[in-house]
Amino acid sequence: MPATSATPAVEHRVVALVRPPQATFELGFVAEVFGIERSGVPVRYTFGVCTEHPGPVATLAGYDMLVPDGLAALDRADTVVVPGWLPPEEPPSPAVARALRRAHDRGARLVSICSGSFALAHAGLLDGRRATTHWARAGQLAELFPAVDVDPDVLYVDHGDIATSAGSGAGIDLCLHLVRADHGAGYAAQVARSMVMPPHREGGQLQFTAPPRPVQMDGSLAPLLEWMTARLDEPLTVEELAAHEGMSARTLARRFADQLGASPGQWLLAQRITATRELLESTDLPLEAIARRVGLSSATNLRRRFLRALGTTPGAYRRAFRAGAA
Repeated sequence: MPATSATPAVEHRVVALVRPPQATFELGFVAEVFGIERSGVPVRYTFGVCTEHPGPVATLAGYDMLVPDGLAALDRADTVVVPGWLPPEEPPSPAVARALRRAHDRGARLVSICSGSFALAHAGLLDGRRATTHWARAGQLAELFPAVDVDPDVLYVDHGDIATSAGSGAGIDLCLHLVRADHGAGYAAQVARSMVMPPHREGGQLQFTAPPRPVQMDGSLAPLLEWMTARLDEPLTVEELAAHEGMSARTLARRFADQLGASPGQWLLAQRITATRELLESTDLPLEAIARRVGLSSATNLRRRFLRALGTTPGAYRRAFRAGAA
């Protein structure tokens, strides 16, 4: 239950479980959210770090950090955070897996950041649950753990007792979400403001994936794809594409399915969305102009298609990525 101003909150103990080589950014922002005392902001959490073998822990940044606490610290935690797990395919030791399951069984909240979801999955804690991880590792997570319902789009998934985040930056979103769930939107806004972060971001992580690279093929469709890409502003139909290639629409659809795993219309729309992203990132063109340039006819149609493809609006995407490029 969120704390009230009339009743001082009991401090909630957050413990991060680290292992070599530890990603410093993931650990750093967990400590920033839960372990920093802020002027004028009530202290609601205590923060600590532990590892299986206390002592120096190597980091990906090229230095070691000294971690004096062992796995016993997890037995005193209200929230256990796994801020990354590398290499992800390597299971935790039996002692670590037992400690994670023991913490969950006694009611501690378990939280993974980015590849940290692999540690929870190895321990059997995500079986039958929806979970996420970095979009680039979502396929690996699904392949290694078929009992886990992997959602590659969302920024985070919170079941209350277990929460998983997507890539590193999405971990900040999850941490602020947990603060908001624990102590209300006002308190979370204070923490976010001190970090110069929005309390909540729009959309999912598909907007952050790299645009698809051209597929290497045997060459039969390559000239047509190049021809289509040069005419994104034109209202191309399957019949027109088939006539250009001198074949039936059915044959063309079959070749697209065989070589690209998509219909001609799906492939064309994906190129139009990619072109839209590039224009939103690199120009100040209004949406109507972009829609005409990429063949989506109107700003209304562009918004609808963009939202369906990436889970966010063109305006929100532009604010995020134009600001990031500045």
